[in-house]
Amino acid sequence: MFAQNINVSGTVNDLNGEPLIGVTIQVRGTSVGTVTDFDGTFTLPNISPNATLEVSYVGMRTQVVNVNGQKTLKIVLVEDSELLSEVVVTGFGLAQRKESLTSAISVIGATDISRSQASTSSGALVGKIPGINSRQPDGRPGASTDIQIRNMGTPLFVIDGIQSDQGQFNNIDFNDIESISVLKDASASIYGVRAANGVIVVTTKKGTRNTKNTVTLNSYYGWQSLYAFPKPATAATYLTNYVQSETVRGVTNYRYPKEEYQKWLQGTEKGYQPFDWYDFIWKTSPQTYVNGSVSGGSDKINYYLSVGNLNQDAIIVNYGGFSRTNVQMNINANITDRFKIGGGMNGRIEKRINPGVPGVDDYWLPRFGTYRNLPTKRPFANDNPKYPTLTSTEAGTNFAWLTYDLSGKFENTWRVVQLNFDAEYEIFDGLKARGMASYYLANQRLDNQEFTYKLYGYDEATDTYPVIFENTNPWRERTQGYIEEVTSNIQLSYNKQFGDHSVAAVVGAETIKRDTPSTWVHSIPTSNALHLIDYETMDTYNDDGNNTQARLGYLGRFNYDYANKYLIELSARYDGSWKFPPNHRWGFFPSASVGWRISEENFWSESKLADIFNDLKIRGSYGLLGDDNVSGYNAFDYMGGYSYKNGGSVIDGKYTIGTVPRGLPVTTLSWIKAKILDVGLDASLIGGKLTGSFDFFRRLRTGLPASKYDVLLPSEFGFSLPPENLNSDAHVGYDMQLRWNSKVSDLTYSIGGNLTYSRFYDWERYKPRFGNSWNVYRNSIHHRFGYLNWGLQADGQFQSWEEIATWPIDNDRQGNRTIRPGDIKYKDINGDGVINGMDERPIGYRQDSTPILNFGLNFAFQWRGFDLAFDLTGGGMNTWYQEWEQRNPFHDGGNNPQYYMENTWHLADIWDANSELIPGKYPMLLIGNSSHSNYWNSNFWKKNVRYIKLRNLEFGYTLPKSLVERMAISDVRFYVAGQNLFGLTNLIGVDPEINDTNGLAYPTMRIVNVGITLKF
Repeated sequence: MFAQNINVSGTVNDLNGEPLIGVTIQVRGTSVGTVTDFDGTFTLPNISPNATLEVSYVGMRTQVVNVNGQKTLKIVLVEDSELLSEVVVTGFGLAQRKESLTSAISVIGATDISRSQASTSSGALVGKIPGINSRQPDGRPGASTDIQIRNMGTPLFVIDGIQSDQGQFNNIDFNDIESISVLKDASASIYGVRAANGVIVVTTKKGTRNTKNTVTLNSYYGWQSLYAFPKPATAATYLTNYVQSETVRGVTNYRYPKEEYQKWLQGTEKGYQPFDWYDFIWKTSPQTYVNGSVSGGSDKINYYLSVGNLNQDAIIVNYGGFSRTNVQMNINANITDRFKIGGGMNGRIEKRINPGVPGVDDYWLPRFGTYRNLPTKRPFANDNPKYPTLTSTEAGTNFAWLTYDLSGKFENTWRVVQLNFDAEYEIFDGLKARGMASYYLANQRLDNQEFTYKLYGYDEATDTYPVIFENTNPWRERTQGYIEEVTSNIQLSYNKQFGDHSVAAVVGAETIKRDTPSTWVHSIPTSNALHLIDYETMDTYNDDGNNTQARLGYLGRFNYDYANKYLIELSARYDGSWKFPPNHRWGFFPSASVGWRISEENFWSESKLADIFNDLKIRGSYGLLGDDNVSGYNAFDYMGGYSYKNGGSVIDGKYTIGTVPRGLPVTTLSWIKAKILDVGLDASLIGGKLTGSFDFFRRLRTGLPASKYDVLLPSEFGFSLPPENLNSDAHVGYDMQLRWNSKVSDLTYSIGGNLTYSRFYDWERYKPRFGNSWNVYRNSIHHRFGYLNWGLQADGQFQSWEEIATWPIDNDRQGNRTIRPGDIKYKDINGDGVINGMDERPIGYRQDSTPILNFGLNFAFQWRGFDLAFDLTGGGMNTWYQEWEQRNPFHDGGNNPQYYMENTWHLADIWDANSELIPGKYPMLLIGNSSHSNYWNSNFWKKNVRYIKLRNLEFGYTLPKSLVERMAISDVRFYVAGQNLFGLTNLIGVDPEINDTNGLAYPTMRIVNVGITLKF
């Protein structure tokens, strides 16, 4: 007897209770199905009470639901960024299903991107996908994170199909980004001459068809503080070490006699009150963000509009900061069934403001002053805030006068807009023609005025403030220019399936023209109050010209897929660059990749392995890519002639502008070629709950520029030989990721990890020359790890005078006459009894780039209305050199860190050189001793960095639907978020990501935000 059929209805929502429109509900084994409407509801009439439903939606995990006689169903779909059916955008309007990819491409979606408090898009990528090496060496307002694909250099950025630069990428509002694809292998060859370092492809949000209009408001207020910046020594610590140093050196006329020393320690008497420059200069400052967006679509149109504003203040007191306003607009429409058009605009205004202070880097003097100003110096004469005083031998270190009123103002503003237009026409089934045009304009205006100023002393007898220093050299400058870029590309694509055979092909062409005219004006104002630039006060005007760049490329790609099992992809690009001579201007860059989905084989699906592995794919790729960013070579260097306006001289009583020969034309140099091999594995296990990938890669770059040395030119010739494509280097490594997604009762969670290891090798060199075996060992870079950091190997510290007296090795090259207990011992590697350069060995890694090893651990949890997500990121195998303020005793007459000064070998009685020596971690600090053997290049000071940070954390609560619907709101979420909240590292006092060896880099921020998201 058959059960009577029933009518089944229900709703489909996401985890936040938001109805999903256009969800497909299919009765398994039949052709019966339906889709949800604008309210997320559906009805299936006259189906079996024992039917099984398959519920699917783009970006969500497909769910199987057993009806079991129920007439009403409530279905909740879970987002799954790792779906095998996920569409991966690879640029030029090209996209593939993830299951059919044969290349090494990492993808991150909007949810993971937005989980960051960084001010730039690069910061939002850190630790979230494999193949990315990252480092943030500077944390000033608006600063970006250094990111490289597999440590190969700065990648090419492609935004909505348009080749862009790092600045454009970093200053998108990353909440407007739908997805980012990272092309790590030869798949990037379709971008030709700019793709050797990999490609980051950005797709912005465009709205979804058949969805209701949704207004989203997101805003937060945050507090920024120093993540890690070494505090200078307190007055007591500084004075103790200084007096001790004078005692050891036998000084009798102390700079701080005993009586004054005690007054400084007591700190109450006028003239003996210590000053905390750290607290005077640094503060906690705000960061704010607000964004509003509207999105939706019908069956013919989809759209997305967004406006956002970010303000990030400096954590230096009253020092301005960074602000950015973004506008994003995208719209796509079907004009007919065959003809589609789309348009987009990305615009922004970004502004950086701070006092106009001397020097190239306006953020340097506050950092330098934190250490250069001693705690025994105060910023104002007689503590009168109207009279800043001289606090060191460098007037600029007194932060008291680095204000808008006293020092001037620096303001740098960019106004940027990019307009895109595309159209697509289906000629017949499977064959489409597509065109795109883009116009980009970025206007810059930089104004900087640095005032004249005076510093004062105090004459107590007359109660007056005499001038003790005066700067009479004002500075006024203006840079005005723009970047204008016009891009166009056309394509013809064919995509068709014939039974088990699927083919896809595309051919196209792309043109790029870029102009970057700018002018620079300098004047000498007659008064600080005069801000306009007058002809009479102007002494310099430089016009840099258009600097036109032009590129043209022809591209092609072919994909073949048999039964979703055997996969082949062939790509190529024929590219031309304006930089090189006509006979070296064009290059051909082909690539190929193959894939085998073993899990689709019958022998696999019929075995027990199919119960474990849902999907298993082996893939490999190899290709040739190019790089026209050749170091030491500028556009048109292939031309001879002269360079005008190079010096000058008075001839016959008249000043004549000078010219110099350009040198020998460079006619035998072209771009660098990169050959990339990648072998990878993708897997999905246990019903798709566990997914992972692994890739091994090797990039060999040939054609690195160098000049031959075995062809001699007479010195009278005045020129050296031009560079040629002679040398090579390599990167070898691997990257991997694992992710577990699951649900337990009402708890949905995801745990993942990724790791990237990429090691650089110097490879072939043009006819290397060495005089002996030591020279080969020490200086050869042929087939070796690159950027090896050489130095002495520390072997502990001398513990007593007796040990020094009997020590058989000349540790200081002066018979150990300068050695004291606590000083550093070195290993005599070559056994010759003296420590020198012959004892240096590789002790570290590269200092000035991203680490060899980066990793990330990613966690996300949702329970009812609560959500928690956090990322742990870290790195290793890079080196930081501790020197200058962080090492040299009383460096340049200034201070050292508290952690350093308080942990040195020291006297029990600082006034008695013969008192007991008390051990510490560091050698005793002695004035003027920076050249001592203690401070030689060694692994005592060169640290091989290891660290892990709590990079991102976000905890939120979404109010119940029953509550918010009364307020005509569809969704309300409150959240608390943080960045760089906590970290572990083997370094002391400093951020492990900095480059500056003095430890005074502008530190990265510890940020705590509170925010709200509303949807209507």
